[in-house]
Amino acid sequence: MNHFGKRLLAFSLALGMTGVLAACGGGGTVDDGGTVKLRLSEVTHSVFYAPQYVALEKGFFAEEGLEVELINGGGADKVMVSVLTGEAEIGLAGPEACIYTLLEGREDAPRIFAQLTNCDGSFLVGRTDEDFSWENLRGKTIIGGRKGGVPEMTLEYTMKKNGVIPHVDATVDTSVQFNMMAGAFTAGTGDYVALFEPTATEVELAGQGYILCAIGEESGEIPYTAYFAAGSYMDENPDVIQRFTNAVYRGQQWVAEHSDAEVAQALVSAFPDTDVDVLTTVVGRYRGIGAWNTVPVMKQEALERLETVMEMAGELDQRVDFTELVDNSFAENACD
Repeated sequence: MNHFGKRLLAFSLALGMTGVLAACGGGGTVDDGGTVKLRLSEVTHSVFYAPQYVALEKGFFAEEGLEVELINGGGADKVMVSVLTGEAEIGLAGPEACIYTLLEGREDAPRIFAQLTNCDGSFLVGRTDEDFSWENLRGKTIIGGRKGGVPEMTLEYTMKKNGVIPHVDATVDTSVQFNMMAGAFTAGTGDYVALFEPTATEVELAGQGYILCAIGEESGEIPYTAYFAAGSYMDENPDVIQRFTNAVYRGQQWVAEHSDAEVAQALVSAFPDTDVDVLTTVVGRYRGIGAWNTVPVMKQEALERLETVMEMAGELDQRVDFTELVDNSFAENACD
């Protein structure tokens, strides 16, 4: 069993022993005006998910009759637990969370219904403003994120592509919790760290590190972040899933059709502590690497590339049936 599975099993057993494991298909609530209230657990809070925040800010979810409450999950494993226990109706995380859960044979395993991003959204940050080469990592320590998570696996995949073997030529520290990685680095741990935006830019502006490269630009197209829900919830609430997907698609289209500065302005309410000029820079950085899908459909060949990354990381020894894991019908309907 992989590391994700062990944590998930331990958590689920603990909940089962205390009798508080919730039914996955419970669903959101409906207010007097007919608006459906949904809880969305996101793996972290990052400009990487700009189309989602645009959809919230521009009222695309509201126009679909949805009121979305965001929960910062702080890691894909925690997002999955939120969905499995009914704490959240919808999760946003790497597809690996759904792959692991499906392969564990869990009843009512969540299914993916929309894809948000299509490459790694992290940037390698170092302590010096160096002329970066992947060879520079030899003999060094990189804070890489949770073992078995897409960020950490993609980092290792990219290192291998560039001839640097993780845990042989360089140390990848997987002991630091996802939300604590920037703090650990600025406190002196490691020589490099992989950070999402706007955290990477904020570390650089504070003079505590330098952005050296975009990992996603090196790793290529991967279905990096997707929306999923328990199978029973999707079966019982197809209209809600469709309306949610419609709003996501509108957010993706809006981002694609507007300038970096316009997108940044739309993100101010989601990132009130980040200067709008920083947001504009970050939006441009993500747009430059093609981070955002323009449609929420997941391609089978892209998922298979992710499975290759997982296999190379030693975290996957069996592939999943694409049609069991992904239901593209909602995304396809949204695009019609």
